[in-house]
Amino acid sequence: EVQLVESGGGLVQAGGSLRLACALSGFTFDDYDIGWFRQAPGKEREGVSCITTHDGSTYYAASVKGRFAISSDNVKNTVYLQMGSLKPEDTAVYYCAAGSCIATMTSDYIGMDYWGKGKLVTVSS
Repeated sequence: EVQLVESGGGLVQAGGSLRLACALSGFTFDDYDIGWFRQAPGKEREGVSCITTHDGSTYYAASVKGRFAISSDNVKNTVYLQMGSLKPEDTAVYYCAAGSCIATMTSDYIGMDYWGKGKLVTVSS
């Protein structure tokens, strides 16, 4: 059974940092790119970052570039999203998903194959 399970998240003050983790199981790590999406209340789900598992290439949305960093641990089958210099506008439910970086970075959430349940990140001003 394919599973993606997010951990981390929570409440942080503006300017602070948080790390999200996405533990993968039920599929080979090389089979899919892993993306992070977020959805704020009343807004569309948007792709924020992605990593290609076959060569580790990374991609970021303009709104998070320079503040967020995606990485993977192939031994632990886990993908991380390190978030820094957080802003109130980063407040959202964050999801990891398996699919392609093209779908992630075009926010084509329908194009992703598997999803985690999401973790809430709240940034207070």
